[in-house]
Amino acid sequence: MLQLYHHGSSVCAAKVRMYMHEKDLDWDGHYIDILKGDQFDPKYLKLNPKAVVPTLIHNDEVICDSTVICEYLEDVFTDIPLRPTNALEHARVLYWTKAVDEALHPACGFVTYLACHRHIVLRLGPEKVEAFLQSTPAMSVTTDWHETKKSIVRNGLNTEGASAKLNLYDYYLQNMEDALAKNDWLAGDNFTFADIAMAPYVNRLKMLSMSGMWTGGRMPKVEAWFEKIRSRPSFKPALVDWLPDHLANDMQTFGTESWPEFAQILKIKP
Repeated sequence: MLQLYHHGSSVCAAKVRMYMHEKDLDWDGHYIDILKGDQFDPKYLKLNPKAVVPTLIHNDEVICDSTVICEYLEDVFTDIPLRPTNALEHARVLYWTKAVDEALHPACGFVTYLACHRHIVLRLGPEKVEAFLQSTPAMSVTTDWHETKKSIVRNGLNTEGASAKLNLYDYYLQNMEDALAKNDWLAGDNFTFADIAMAPYVNRLKMLSMSGMWTGGRMPKVEAWFEKIRSRPSFKPALVDWLPDHLANDMQTFGTESWPEFAQILKIKP
């Protein structure tokens, strides 16, 4: 049996949940509340020293990092393939998974904390906030995430690099728009790992009331792609159902409050 340590708001965990649903795999979940600090429990740190989710256990083997987990699942469970056999399409998939891991995921973590999670963490009270921030390992989402997260929580939009991260997110949405002008899906005419890799990151913006980054005629190909993603049977159970109502409400509320300033940075009329 597959065992997945995950959290409702984690884009990486959502990616793995969607991958497993698309491959029709059964799994047991262990919920790690990353906003309360469950990931810093010594028992969990033995499984995942970066103190992040997801973590997969299969046949007593521990596998970390969402892209690695998905590639592992693809190799072990071959009945429903999500990785193209065509070399060019496979290369396109690798482009998107590489872009997510190297650039978009750090930007997503930054933007999510900037728009919402900083407010949730601040609810913990001064002493618990400091304990939470100090608990982040030096090597986590990025090599500087320990100090960056501190700055975001304390300084908000005054954090160094805030505008750059928003513009980086927008850059990859535009890359999606360009790719989708040529193909039905990101890597070609078939739904693949590339689409699963990007789905949680576009959905994150929707959850934060930031869909104005592609709606209103700004990126019609991305808008149509996202509607196709939302219509897939895997979308709701993987990307929606695991998000607690109170967290969904917080993300929508704080995201709505943040959006006018974000839209100004991106030169979008809110």
